[in-house]
Amino acid sequence: MTAPVLEKPTRPGSKPPRVKVGFDFPLALERRSATPLHRQLVYSLRNAISRGLLRAGDKLPSSRTLAASLGVSRNVVVLAFEDLMAEGYLCTAPGAATTVNPGFRPLEGGFKAHPLEAGLRRWLQNPTPPSPSDPPLRPGLLEFRLGQPDTSALPLEAWRRGWREVTHGPIPGDYGDPQGHFALREAIAQYLGRSRGLKVDPESVLIVSGCVQALDLLARACLKRGDRVALENPGYRMARAVFEGHGATLLPIEVDGDGLCVTGLPTGENAPLMLYCTPSHQYPLGVRLSVSRRHALLEWAGQNEVLLLEDDYDGEFRYDASPLPALASLDRGGNVVYLGTFSKTLSPALRVGYLVAEPELLERLVGFKRLSDFHSPLPMQQFLADFVGSGELERHIWRMRRIYAHKRNLLEHSLRPISTLAQLSGLEAGLHVLLDLAPKISAVEVEKMALERGVKVSTLGSYQIAGEAQNALLLGYGGLTEAEIVRGAGVLCEVISELARGNFQSVQP
Repeated sequence: MTAPVLEKPTRPGSKPPRVKVGFDFPLALERRSATPLHRQLVYSLRNAISRGLLRAGDKLPSSRTLAASLGVSRNVVVLAFEDLMAEGYLCTAPGAATTVNPGFRPLEGGFKAHPLEAGLRRWLQNPTPPSPSDPPLRPGLLEFRLGQPDTSALPLEAWRRGWREVTHGPIPGDYGDPQGHFALREAIAQYLGRSRGLKVDPESVLIVSGCVQALDLLARACLKRGDRVALENPGYRMARAVFEGHGATLLPIEVDGDGLCVTGLPTGENAPLMLYCTPSHQYPLGVRLSVSRRHALLEWAGQNEVLLLEDDYDGEFRYDASPLPALASLDRGGNVVYLGTFSKTLSPALRVGYLVAEPELLERLVGFKRLSDFHSPLPMQQFLADFVGSGELERHIWRMRRIYAHKRNLLEHSLRPISTLAQLSGLEAGLHVLLDLAPKISAVEVEKMALERGVKVSTLGSYQIAGEAQNALLLGYGGLTEAEIVRGAGVLCEVISELARGNFQSVQP
């Protein structure tokens, strides 16, 4: 296509001229062909309409505008339009634009598939990466979804003020720093010092799009195919997917009431290259890694040169327990990479997170970040720099602790009628709890029956890397209203009670 045509030449100091907008749809005209230009245009437009590229009701430019865009005489376009109107592809009315006939239906099909099986094509040899994330929320379905925060209590005035500050400034005209906007890195460093006891320099912070990108960058920077990576079992499914996608050999580590089981971790040549863990609120069991195990884990990592990836994904939300020190705050050997995001504190829709690492590793990570997406969107970083730096984030977290604690208590109270059949755990922190079911009540059956009644819950099975999964349900309550919590818990009480009665009757003589 030719470039838009300026109405008149520009002169120094004059205003930019108005531009006549052409038609950007690709239409191929071959001037050396023996076929007349208007017949070529007829064929191109007919083909585009038949294939559905130009849809019923789409407006076409005027004959004059299209002729200018194509660099042909107006008569070529007029003749083509007349032929297509006679064939029923186009229609028009006096004083109205020419449009694709609203009653036209494109031919079925399109491009023919290559006869070679897709899986045999050379560029599709690598396996499709797993996609363990949950599907989008379904309208009308009450879902105890994990990792879903409550955004209704966000301070709207502070939120809007922050965006006004960003939009009142000049529009950036250059790429940003791959490591991240300095003001945001500085605000995060100060926030981590106040909230998690981490002594962090802004130069040690890398801004990422979330925990998954952070893990992907770490895998790219450190892993070779076949390297061993230890993960909690059960554990975060997306972390497992990232490391599997990079060809790592997974080493599942059991979890008990005190968190990840440090005793028995392999040593020497059998030690993994890195270990991913969620010490603040184990995902998904909800337990916290005890202080003694934190020290033991750091000692093991130092002796065996293991990189610890500490995902502090919802460490801000604790209720009946005092805060435990972050692994990174206890680390003296540079073995810990600290991961955090704004997904739980604000919203997962922001897609902004951060990691803290030692200089040598951070330099490599910044290089891979540059190759990944160059840098995270600057306006969002500017907004968060103001929101975090002004203290609004911490004020919001304190508000949300009270709200989430109330929701947790409401859920616990609503499930009391089945307390002899199901026990809650993981109540000290986070936005979800574990509902451990009696042996004769199948978690899979509860999931199925609850879904039939409009309530979706998750079983522990999909989070298990190896071994038999615990017979339990995972209930995320953060994003639910009080009414939804009561209604969802009521359905679970009904289902679990019905299954218990059915099991009791089945063993009667």
